[in-house]
This record gives sequence, structure tokens and C-alpha cells, in this order.
Amino acid sequence: MTTNKTRKGRIQLILIAAVFLGPLALAAWLYFAGQNLTPQGRTNSGALLEPIINLAETLPDSPLNDAGDGYWSLVYTNQAVCDEACENSLYTLRQSRLMLGKEMDRLLRVFLHGDSTPDTVFLAAEHQGLITLQDSSLNDLLDNKKPAELEPGGYYLIDPLGNLVLYFRPDIDPGAMVEDIKHLLELSRIG
Repeated sequence: MTTNKTRKGRIQLILIAAVFLGPLALAAWLYFAGQNLTPQGRTNSGALLEPIINLAETLPDSPLNDAGDGYWSLVYTNQAVCDEACENSLYTLRQSRLMLGKEMDRLLRVFLHGDSTPDTVFLAAEHQGLITLQDSSLNDLLDNKKPAELEPGGYYLIDPLGNLVLYFRPDIDPGAMVEDIKHLLELSRIG
């Protein structure tokens, strides 16, 4: 004969066991019942550049090696005169860095231009902190590493060790580019 007190104790024990064992039982059921609830793969907006090339080893005399040492670098290339499309791309470059928030100090902005000198007054007024470089060897290397099916004039992400990592097409949504960069910065212990 069970008393009312014993019955309450058993109910409490069953409830406590259910709280701890219930999620485990549910997870086992989902796993073994063949429920496909695994997350789908991550889609990157940038194109991974493989095989990885280290710029310091490939182009030891490039001025980018000194400028980007220890920082992630987002490089925009434009070998023509910096027209309205170029200015919009530089704006995207600036805004992308700002969208990183507290992580923005880990990323340098680099403008790799051609023979025509960019408007220094415009750059000083609108793009403080932008590093401008002219390096035809670096431009040729970057152009050759870009996937052939993608248009030129995009953005290249270089890690703090000088490895060429990603290419972003010129018309990319800055939010999508920032999402990829944030993901890499979260995973990175360098820079």
C-alpha cells in the first residue's frame, strides 16, 4: 500500500528524470529515425583562390608586403582612370570595413591603381586611411589568380601572413562580403 507521500515522491522523481533524460531521448529518436535536420552548407559570396599563394614569397619586393604586414588586407584593383565606377568601388571598400564594427581595426583597405595617379584630394577627403599602391607585378598576379569566369576589378582578401584567400566580384553586395570577412576574422587567431 502506497501512501500519498510516497506517490508524490515518485511523481517528482519521474519529472526530474524526464527533464534530464527527455532531451537525450528526443535527440536519439531524431538521429535514429532518419530525420534529416542537419544544417545545410554555408554559402560564401567570395571565390576561394586555390592553390593558396603567399605574396611575400611570390613577390618579395611588393610594397603590399610592408603595408599589410600583420593585418588582413582588402585590396581593390583598378588599372584604368578612377572614374565614377571606381569611386563607387572605393566607397564599397570603405563601407565594408566600417560594417565590421569592432573588428575593423584588423582590416586594411588597399587601392591598387594603374599608371594614372588617383585624385589625392578626393582620396584624402573621402577615404582617410586608404593605402594606395602602384605595383604592376602584383596586379598581374592578382588578375591571373582570379577565376577566369569572373569579371576583373574586384576585391581580394589577403590574410596577415600574406596569403591570397578570396576574390569578390566588383558588383558584390557589401553585406555579403562583410559576412564572409567576419566569418574568417572570427575563426582567425592571427591579425
